Amino acid sequence: MQKERNINSNKVIYILLLIVIALIALLQFSGENDNKFVTASEKAITSVVTIYTSNNTNTLRSQYSNSKNIGSGVIISDEGHIVTNSHLLIPNGKILIGHTNGEMSEGVMVGQDNDSDIAVIKTDVSFKMLPIEVGNSSEVRIGDQVLAIGNPYNIGLSVTSGIISATGRDYGNPYLELIQTDAAINPGNSGGALINEEGYLVGINTKIYSQTGSYEGLGFAIPSEKVFQIASELIKYGKVRNAWIGNFRVRPIRLSDNNQFTALEIIEIGDKGPLIKAGVAEGDLITGINGGLGSWNNLTQALRLAFPGDIIDLEIMNGEESDKLLLSIKTEPINQAIE
Repeated sequence: MQKERNINSNKVIYILLLIVIALIALLQFSGENDNKFVTASEKAITSVVTIYTSNNTNTLRSQYSNSKNIGSGVIISDEGHIVTNSHLLIPNGKILIGHTNGEMSEGVMVGQDNDSDIAVIKTDVSFKMLPIEVGNSSEVRIGDQVLAIGNPYNIGLSVTSGIISATGRDYGNPYLELIQTDAAINPGNSGGALINEEGYLVGINTKIYSQTGSYEGLGFAIPSEKVFQIASELIKYGKVRNAWIGNFRVRPIRLSDNNQFTALEIIEIGDKGPLIKAGVAEGDLITGINGGLGSWNNLTQALRLAFPGDIIDLEIMNGEESDKLLLSIKTEPINQAIE
């Protein structure tokens, strides 16, 4: 009996020891994570600015703190280039930039692309501007921890944390795929930075899904690779030269019983562009792309690799007929999209 008591006592001590070790490890891990996020925030926040827009420079300078046209931006070059969201900017309006050192400077438009919601502005200052360090957005994974930096409601630059909830969010738009995050994004965060736990930029915050207009855990960011692809075009040419075949949306469908998506149904199409000129209509099915399957990946890759004037071969099936039609669609510059 005494021997059994000793054995049971030893088991209890052993279990308690394991619990203590686990708690110590958890606290240490939590501390390391906290320190990592602090370092990441400090590394990136000096590259984030506040964007104020108005139709009047004098009003802007005197009342910027009460302006409703407020967003965020990210410094991408030491020459004064800042990337932000296109939807923040007023046509022929004035731009004022609030820096982390308290200084204000005026900005000028370099170029904007409404389809991707990316714009580049430029400012000249007497102090050194610190470009953000850029990460590889194609390597982000669901569950990765991220931080969103911006100026929500003009209360000052703020940092919120969350995870990558999904990647490749497209909502049927083949020209743009978004990163989804549950990091708090509110009005004023648009154009701000989404960074990874090392402090590298992986996206530009662009919008939220909300029934109230405020944070509900559904935020979206434009991947950094796409951002810099578009920003480079805007800086060099003032516009984006990507290939365009029309404004349209699709959804994957199954044409067989093998449980695989084998075609794309056109669920919405604009009234301009090569597709509509070729007779493609809502309800038509894209069953093949450049000799491959009619898959989402093949469509986005074909558009990404094409330059204006290139040909994209599409196999189209009319929604009401079984016959397939092969169309050679000549791409146009994306800036010919909806004005």
